[in-house]
Amino acid sequence: MKIAVIGGTGLIGSQVVKKLNAQGHEATPCSPSTGVDIITGEGLDDAVAGTDVVVNLANSPTFDAASLDFFRTSMGNLLAASDKAHVRHFVILSIIGVDHVPDMDYYRAKVLQEELLKDGPIPYSIVRATQFMEFMDTVISASTEGDTVRLSRTPIQPIAAADVAAAVSEVAVGDPLNGVLKIAGPDIYALDELGRLTLTTKGDARSVVTDDGAGMFVAIPGDVLTDRSARLAPTHYTDWLA
Repeated sequence: MKIAVIGGTGLIGSQVVKKLNAQGHEATPCSPSTGVDIITGEGLDDAVAGTDVVVNLANSPTFDAASLDFFRTSMGNLLAASDKAHVRHFVILSIIGVDHVPDMDYYRAKVLQEELLKDGPIPYSIVRATQFMEFMDTVISASTEGDTVRLSRTPIQPIAAADVAAAVSEVAVGDPLNGVLKIAGPDIYALDELGRLTLTTKGDARSVVTDDGAGMFVAIPGDVLTDRSARLAPTHYTDWLA
């Protein structure tokens, strides 16, 4: 199959391209560095011409209200170009619990992206994943004051990027789901517990203080970032850390 991977040079996209090509497909990474701009539309028609599948893994450069415009414009351009090219399947990556966090601009933007795809002209698949293991260092850094890391007890079900890429690749070469596949890591942790585990394993002397009013997940209610009914990926966080 011929597959255009939008955002194909990023964390997930680069692995998807590698996996699909190793399986004998023709997967092409598309990003500004390859001359494809999904906001202006530059290079987009050529990028999707003759493709069977478009996998859109491009992400907003910001997580504020501007992300709504990013997904509105990029999805409009991508769907129009894909429809013109008679693409048979359009895949996006989203987030488990995304439709239960209306107070976060970025999550509302991802819901908008899903809705635009569902209402569009092309058979589709949505892969919803839990939080990436690779993002834990960023979460800790953003919550650090001196030698103290303030983290909430928000339940997290971390998944390895490699497992996400494997699931996206599998969906891309299958029949359109016209629905959602949910994938998650095999273990659930409280975020503060996950922070302590990460720092201890890495020999980091910073200490974690539990603070349910701190951090980027403070607006997220309950356990919406976890899903025990999701398809569980094989990689455990402790093995990934090791």
